[in-house]
Amino acid sequence: MSTRATVLYDAPGPRGIRFNRILTAATVVVIAAVLLWAGRILYANGQFEADKWTPFLEGNMWTTYILPGLWGTVKAAVFSILLALLIGAVLGIGRLSENALIRGVCGVIVEFFRSIPVLLLMIFAYQVFAIYGVVPTKHLAFAAVVFGLTMYNGSVIAEILRSGILSLPSGQEEAAKALGLSRTQTMMRILLPQAVAAMLPALISQMVIALKDSALGYLIGYVEIVRSGLQSASWFRNYFTAMIVVAVIMILLNYTLSRLAERMERQLRAGRARKNIVAKVPAQKGQGIETKDQANVDWHDRSHRDLRSTYE
Repeated sequence: MSTRATVLYDAPGPRGIRFNRILTAATVVVIAAVLLWAGRILYANGQFEADKWTPFLEGNMWTTYILPGLWGTVKAAVFSILLALLIGAVLGIGRLSENALIRGVCGVIVEFFRSIPVLLLMIFAYQVFAIYGVVPTKHLAFAAVVFGLTMYNGSVIAEILRSGILSLPSGQEEAAKALGLSRTQTMMRILLPQAVAAMLPALISQMVIALKDSALGYLIGYVEIVRSGLQSASWFRNYFTAMIVVAVIMILLNYTLSRLAERMERQLRAGRARKNIVAKVPAQKGQGIETKDQANVDWHDRSHRDLRSTYE
């Protein structure tokens, strides 16, 4: 059985398939040539020599530089993500409040912090915390990084939640009012759970951004993975190798967070979040929304049978 249409575009014919294969092969050749060219330059500069990589096989390198920096990155990301989710939920719900004053205040806070670069927020918080002694000097850089990440990502999360709630059918809120539920009960029991499930991919992508932006703390003296990598590189004189290792670590962290997010999303959509939000949900391939490929067949195909009744 052949198919002729998909959700977004018509399925390519023989010429289209042949052109796509040629384009794919050409792209692979170009990428391979670029990698080969870059590899030759790096090899000529001695970046593949053993003394550049062997320091990362020693335990002292990891205990002195990499692991403390990794702990700083994870610690700042976890604290800022948790606080951003809390602040984002409060601001997002506040922007939908029936009280004009609450709605206006939350709107000003969201637009203000969403418009300022994260680095500027960190520098501002660092100076304010230092001048007024808000936090001990030992934790000054950490507090500034968490503040910047929390306020920026919290404002973005507030908009994500607000848009998710507004995207829900209005009939649900009307039905809740007809049943006698208050505004708070409607929001907490009906609208917010559905909005979180619908907006979870966007929420997780914002968490990944928070994890990566924690590296900006390097500029205010916070010890995180990038700063630790550069410190080790300045000692062993292997900047390229150190940045490769740091990049691999960040990729693994972001990949792990993305995979966890996918599992949480399946749990929420399967209605099992209250039992165990990270448990594996049994699923089969090919299930889900039916596309035109599955619903429509080409009537020119020999195996097509018209099942419509011809009885009049």
